[in-house]
Amino acid sequence: MKKKTTHPLGLGLLVLALLSLQHSTHAQTLRERLQQRQQQRAAKTEDGSNNSNKPITGPGDYRFSLQSAGRERHYLLHVPRSYDAAHPAPLLMALHGGGGNMEFQASDANYGLITASEKHGFIAVFPNGIGALGGDKLATWNAGNCCGKARDENVDDVGFLRAVVADVQARLVIDKARIYATGMSNGGMMAQRLACEAADIFSAIAPVAGSDNTRGDCKPARPIAVIEFHALDDDHVLFKGGAGADAFPNRKQVTEFTSVPETISRWVQRNQCSATAKPVLDVPGAHCEEHAGCSGGASVRLCTTDTGGHSWPGADRTRQGKAPASQAISANELMWAFFESLPAK
Repeated sequence: MKKKTTHPLGLGLLVLALLSLQHSTHAQTLRERLQQRQQQRAAKTEDGSNNSNKPITGPGDYRFSLQSAGRERHYLLHVPRSYDAAHPAPLLMALHGGGGNMEFQASDANYGLITASEKHGFIAVFPNGIGALGGDKLATWNAGNCCGKARDENVDDVGFLRAVVADVQARLVIDKARIYATGMSNGGMMAQRLACEAADIFSAIAPVAGSDNTRGDCKPARPIAVIEFHALDDDHVLFKGGAGADAFPNRKQVTEFTSVPETISRWVQRNQCSATAKPVLDVPGAHCEEHAGCSGGASVRLCTTDTGGHSWPGADRTRQGKAPASQAISANELMWAFFESLPAK
């Protein structure tokens, strides 16, 4: 049997062909990677993870960043299915608690605000505070006397939150007369500060488990409506004032919180309301009373729950190890009904 031989030239051509194929495949892979990166950059622009003020035309969840006082800051935005650019929509800013972040506040399982947005048709925006470790986690707000890194570095959170509203207004058609703020704990305290320093933008606030801990004179640009939610057994921000004895590992990160009655008294005076409160809701486990007759059509309402600790009334769940939220009332439903009852400004 005749033995087959391999010609050197044929072998060389085969090697060259293989090398050429390998180079072609590598080049193709490189081109694909470059195209993929370009597509990712384009997608980043479309979903809002940059500073572009590209208008939003459809419902959904978006993430944006902006520069504020030399820092890159972030916020999440939810646009409900009912949004129609032909009809200006109300805007609700929801501020997370100390040690939280925008994702935690935006989680429907935690606070139900996405469901409320879809039900009532408001735009929901969830800004992020200053993270303790440089990112967005373990974040706090500079609400005056509280809390943490944001307070200690005197971060201009009022300026940032003003910028967030302006950024949202550049992307969506917002009803300027119906811009509101709510927040949990340190976020509720930040809403109190917004009422003092940004009442030209916000028409009402709904702090939850967060009293007024602003510094200096609070002189709102106009009367601003307030509905406050607080559990009588809150073990963090005590109803009668002070910080819970076992609630904070480092008490230097917080303050001796203003009591809820003092907070309400301050808003009654600022809005020139009737000193006498009248009951407006009385159900098992919860009670609401209101100071009416305020300047500019504002009102001041306090809703208390008998139980719930440091939580959001009506929430399905709380942080691990914490008392379950009171189900006697829904903060989301009551605050929105309150906002809707206010006269147009």
